[in-house]
Formats: sequence, structure tokens, C-alpha cells
Amino acid sequence: MPRDWCVSVGADPNRGLAWAGGYAGEGLAASNLAARTVRDLILGESSPLTVLPWVAREPRRWEPEPLRWAGIRGLYSLYRGADRLEQLSGRPSRAARVLDRVSARA
Repeated sequence: MPRDWCVSVGADPNRGLAWAGGYAGEGLAASNLAARTVRDLILGESSPLTVLPWVAREPRRWEPEPLRWAGIRGLYSLYRGADRLEQLSGRPSRAARVLDRVSARA
């Protein structure tokens, strides 16, 4: 899973390698579009698909283990706490909004 939860597709004709991945819940719809994008990249065809922002996008790498694991587990724990606060108050949690911002930038 990419760090920013966004799909990335690309092709490297020099190495004979193409990829599509990073689906986070939208895999069924995105995989069809990704396959058509990868096809155009492999064939070297310029198309509206090959200029989409997800082509050859390089998200920041995850931290090495065990730091990555500890960070993710901690973030999930904080989200569970925010969920409990929302259940008790009946209002959206400010903590969840802060966590969303932090996790998107991290």
C-alpha cells in the first residue's frame, strides 16, 4: 500500500516492466482504467490516459521496520479513540480530522 493511499501506474520499457497498484478500496473501477493506461504506456502511445497524474507517480517510501509498524499501529489506535469519541458525542471528531491531515502528509 502506498503511503499516500493513491494508485500509481507506470512502465519502464528499458527493463520490460510495467506496474499498477496501490488500490485502497477502489480497485475494481481503478484496475480497468489502470490496465488501459498501462497498455498505452507499454505501446508507447500518447493518450489522455498517459498524462493522468497517477502515471509514474512516486509516493514517499515507508519507514523501515519496526518504525513503520509502530507508526501504523499507533495511528490506528488513535483513530479507534476518535471513533469512540464520535460515538459518545454524536458529532464528528476533531481528532479524526487532525489524524487525517497528519496521515496524508506523513
